[in-house]
Amino acid sequence: MSKVTIKPLADRVLIEPTQAETTTASGIFIPDSAKEKPQKGTVIAVGKGTKDEPTTVKVGDSVLYGKYAGTELSVEGKDYLIMRESDIFAIL
Repeated sequence: MSKVTIKPLADRVLIEPTQAETTTASGIFIPDSAKEKPQKGTVIAVGKGTKDEPTTVKVGDSVLYGKYAGTELSVEGKDYLIMRESDIFAIL
């Protein structure tokens, strides 16, 4: 787990996306322009939820989320996404 000082508020979740594949199964290199945006990641930090909806994911969960979900941010050279918990489809 990384030590990130960002603390999401309310129902927001901070996710570290899984890295996109750099080669195919047969060993062909995939250039950056052709890489699929990852839709899977690890929960790094969670907010406390709202009065009506407590947060159900927890730090360390591996999750699936929408292709265009969240806001990208970079902290100390690492890329993260911050999104509402409702943008997460499933816990793996």
